Amino acid sequence: MTSFSGSPRLIKGAIVTIDALAPIPNIIPFQYNPDTMTRKLDARSVGGNEQGDRSEAFRLTGPPKETITLNIEVDTTDQLEVGNPIAVASGVYPALSALEILLYPPSARIIANAALAQGGILEILPPEAPMSLFVWGLQRVLPVRLTSFSITEEAYDPLLNPIRAKVDLSLQVLSYSDLKLTNAGYYLFLAHQIAKEINATASLSNSTANVGFSLKI
Repeated sequence: MTSFSGSPRLIKGAIVTIDALAPIPNIIPFQYNPDTMTRKLDARSVGGNEQGDRSEAFRLTGPPKETITLNIEVDTTDQLEVGNPIAVASGVYPALSALEILLYPPSARIIANAALAQGGILEILPPEAPMSLFVWGLQRVLPVRLTSFSITEEAYDPLLNPIRAKVDLSLQVLSYSDLKLTNAGYYLFLAHQIAKEINATASLSNSTANVGFSLKI
């Protein structure tokens, strides 16, 4: 006998990092999906201001600059109750470290660059971080750069490992204006824009139907 649940399966948001040197992507799912998310879009435009060319008032130089801010929570209370060994040993520190490490250059590269500097190499490129993707449902898979990270630790175990914390994340969306043509993120953002244009068309059709007339240009 099988049981059926009418509740839809919950899709968790996540940050996924893809490194060209690693065969498997690193997936950092959110333990709990945040209830709210703030998105700020600033237009990339020319003209239209007091000093600009008035004939360029409606010209766009690229997609808007978008910043996403959200608050996520991590909690090991349930895992501690069932004796999860990782939670017992480290609390939520592994989950916090997985997010924090996105802001760190790889230590192996730092050590290698230090060795090159000691060997007399003068021009050393800064380490390049893996590509990060913000995954929020099927229609939003966006290349992003983590720009700020604020942690509030709220409780500790006897070893002073945090067992509950809130994390404020600020992400800058990287569009095809920010990425090279050879970067996979270029095409991911372009696909995202195309899907948005399709959704906008569907919304326009519904709106004109509700108003009771069709728009002709």
